[in-house]
Amino acid sequence: MPLASLVNEPNPISMTAPVRPVRFVHRGAIVEVPAVPPTRTVLEWLREDARCPGTKEGCAEGDCGACTVVLGELQPDGSLSLSPVNACIQFLPTLDGKALYAVEDVAGPQAPHPAQQALVDCHGSQCGFCTPGFVMSLWACYERHQAAGTVPTRQQLADDLSGNLCRCTGYRPILDAGQRMFEATPQPLDRKPVAEALRALQAESPLAAAPGDTAGFHAPRTLADFAALRLARPQARLLAGSTDIGLWVNKQFRELGELLYIGNVAELRRIDTTADHIEIGAAATLEAAWQALVAEWPALRDVWLRFASLPIRLAGTMGGNVANGSPIGDSAPVLIALGAQIVLRRGDAVRAMPLEDFYVDYMKNRLDSGEFVQSLRVPRLGGRAQAVRAYKISKRFDCDISAVCAALAIELQGAAGSERIASVRLAFGGMAATVRRARQAEAALHGQPWTEASLQAAMAALALDFKPLSDMRASSTYRLQVAQNLIKRFWFETRPQGPLPEHAVSVWSREEVL
Repeated sequence: MPLASLVNEPNPISMTAPVRPVRFVHRGAIVEVPAVPPTRTVLEWLREDARCPGTKEGCAEGDCGACTVVLGELQPDGSLSLSPVNACIQFLPTLDGKALYAVEDVAGPQAPHPAQQALVDCHGSQCGFCTPGFVMSLWACYERHQAAGTVPTRQQLADDLSGNLCRCTGYRPILDAGQRMFEATPQPLDRKPVAEALRALQAESPLAAAPGDTAGFHAPRTLADFAALRLARPQARLLAGSTDIGLWVNKQFRELGELLYIGNVAELRRIDTTADHIEIGAAATLEAAWQALVAEWPALRDVWLRFASLPIRLAGTMGGNVANGSPIGDSAPVLIALGAQIVLRRGDAVRAMPLEDFYVDYMKNRLDSGEFVQSLRVPRLGGRAQAVRAYKISKRFDCDISAVCAALAIELQGAAGSERIASVRLAFGGMAATVRRARQAEAALHGQPWTEASLQAAMAALALDFKPLSDMRASSTYRLQVAQNLIKRFWFETRPQGPLPEHAVSVWSREEVL
């Protein structure tokens, strides 16, 4: 495979000097970038250096989808995975050892790809600014289903396009195009040469900053090396998917200093399932983590699909979302309701604690200097009759921040007709400075029959647990009322006598909605 070298002019303010260049595959060649600021985005490189202006900048925060590109990554089994991500918040050094696909790579105007031709035929483009992002999301969907020999439903297409929010043409023509592209002659990507190039890149040494560089980029590949680096450089900023940190750069213009990238540590990307628990590595993607949780608790599927968007879930990590500690993050309430532990590591020392004990105050936690999140440990059902639900309340259904997120788990014991609540965990986000359990409401329920009278007691007790704030997303009164109503919905769905079926509580139970 040919070697291309695209050299950036040094930036005297934020330039870093890796020991070796950043190398990745783009446009059929191995691209080499010898000097790059650690926070230079993939979008900036594409438009300004590679002269590929098809990818657009809209929101610069990973919401609108105009900047969607696809990353190719070599998997442990040797296959090539393709993931749509937001180029505006992905830092260029994280491309090292991967393949980058932008809209110019899909097909040319003389022979458009089925996704492009379908958008034309179905009138799925109007001003065209957002169209390249739609093309890339549709192309990633097309490739995934071509490889599996399947065709997505209309709802699956809508879920895949959740990160492309510009809809000046309307939703219907774009979904029509998504279905139409599978009717054309198949045009799959030849993955073999790309996988071979990535194998060659993986044989190289890990990317690292020059000794003494305080604004550099380190990307170790083993857990031992990562732990040693973190211990030696406790002031370094930990970087996972940059779905949050990317906004610090784009919106707040913050200098991040030295970056320690977790995304290349294979041990931390694993998700292991034992008889007792699910162990989610800190670098496992949100998409993979939610998939593992939903396999154990199918009722969590809705909150999985409503967590940000597919490109964000394929870039961000559940470990990063939890470590960030935002009171409106959607992972922590669910994990706390499930009784998860957070596993922390400092050098060779490892300790674990209940996740609910990890948070001290707003955006403050119990991490010691040089310590990092190694994994999240979630106890499995193990035959327990546990009912779990999670509800997300936001102004927009797709790709929006929660006003309230509730995760509720209850276990009933006893003979039919005389069941009592043996255990209960009610966790809420958006109700306090941290994600917290509703201890007073739990106390009102524990040991009681799961009846409407117990429900009313729990709803009243919730007002003693939380005094939420008012902000742009919701008022204090609304937050408390909706949180109480979510406990009521939970009762309707899980009460021993006459629980409501899924189709009675979901607006998505009817296909014709779309």
